[in-house]
Amino acid sequence: MPKNAALVLAAGKGTRMHSDRPKVLQTLLGTPMLACVLQALRPIFADDIWVVAGHRAELVRAAFPEARFIVQEQQLGTGHALQCALPGLSAAGYTHLLVVNGDTPLLSAQVVSRFVAESSDADVTFATIELEDPGAYGRVVRDATQGLSIVEAKDFDPALHGPASGEVNAGIYYCRLAVLEHLLPRLCNDNKSGEYYITDIVALAVADGYKVAGVRCGHDVALMGVNSPLELAHMEEQLRARIVNDLLAAGVIVHAPELVRVGPMVQVEPGAELTGPCELYGHTCIAHGASIASHCVVRDCHIETGAEVRSFSHLEGAQVGVGALVGPFARLRPGAILEDNAHVGNFVEMKKARLGKGSKANHLTYLGDADIGEGTNIGAGTITCNYDGVHKYKTAIGNHAFIGSNTALVAPVCVGDSALVGAGSVITKDVPEGTLGIARSRQKNLPQKKV
Repeated sequence: MPKNAALVLAAGKGTRMHSDRPKVLQTLLGTPMLACVLQALRPIFADDIWVVAGHRAELVRAAFPEARFIVQEQQLGTGHALQCALPGLSAAGYTHLLVVNGDTPLLSAQVVSRFVAESSDADVTFATIELEDPGAYGRVVRDATQGLSIVEAKDFDPALHGPASGEVNAGIYYCRLAVLEHLLPRLCNDNKSGEYYITDIVALAVADGYKVAGVRCGHDVALMGVNSPLELAHMEEQLRARIVNDLLAAGVIVHAPELVRVGPMVQVEPGAELTGPCELYGHTCIAHGASIASHCVVRDCHIETGAEVRSFSHLEGAQVGVGALVGPFARLRPGAILEDNAHVGNFVEMKKARLGKGSKANHLTYLGDADIGEGTNIGAGTITCNYDGVHKYKTAIGNHAFIGSNTALVAPVCVGDSALVGAGSVITKDVPEGTLGIARSRQKNLPQKKV
């Protein structure tokens, strides 16, 4: 019984991206492309996934603290990356290894599973695709005399290798680890780039009589890598269309689907409703019966059944309860919690605040570092003054309280159950349960001076 592991090559600089950020951290639909690759591998390899990091490895490791890393101190090529990883993989007792590139964000679990299944009888297997313009991809050469090989684009010579067939290396390999232990020490860097290529393993394996297979995958763009901002944009659009089509097929109602952007980690249950343009990113979860209107941006949020997020609202790190209403023009920042049937209206901002069941803040309000009970009404223009310039403090408002319009609550302060705060007040002391709190000067009507 083979013991499989997956190795993701993520050490390259990605110079053609013209960015200081490691290439594998470039994002599609708000998600780093390395996260897309790991998502495709987990259903098959579970925790037996290793990542080779090199260029700015500290950033990659910080972005994926749960991953198992191998550091390639010097980036001397893909073959060298595999050489760096081999001792640890051998010590872990693996028998077979899948090698993929970290810049293939369209890779799917189905593609990986099929490739591994078709590779089971060979010692070394690699995937190939057919392209009209092979670009920088390594050329696959199938020679009746010399057998199968991969020639890097810089080193390909039609006079030596014959006319290009359009079949290129997809950069995915499945090998017996014992074969790699035998072949890797023999890699050399006698080529135009001066690098150690993983592709040279194919020719070495053929020469030594190992069983080598090139699995033809047709024109499957899911195996292609990203090397430039233009390719990144094209990949992102293909990923967006694939995700939206999958949602539609699963029973999600999507209006103007061409304008809906949903990240690969987002979960949307059948029966939810999305209206474009809208954007859902991160680990957002949208429950059955919830609706997201147009011009909304939602990131890392949980939206429960029957909740409604109205147009032009921005939510990040928030929880929206059953039947709750948000917006239009609302902003929920990290730590915002709307319990069931709570309402947040236009130009209301919440941060690290809880709005209890059935409570309402419908207009022009800031609720920060606040805990608000059930059935409470927050009047227009209310502010919880949570920051004194050095520290932040909490405001607590009880059940069935009423906060009048244009009120400033200077934390730390508590307003008790069923208490009433008069409009225009600046509350600096606690308002006990069932009492009326007013903090404003008495109105005076003075005669006008005539000019």
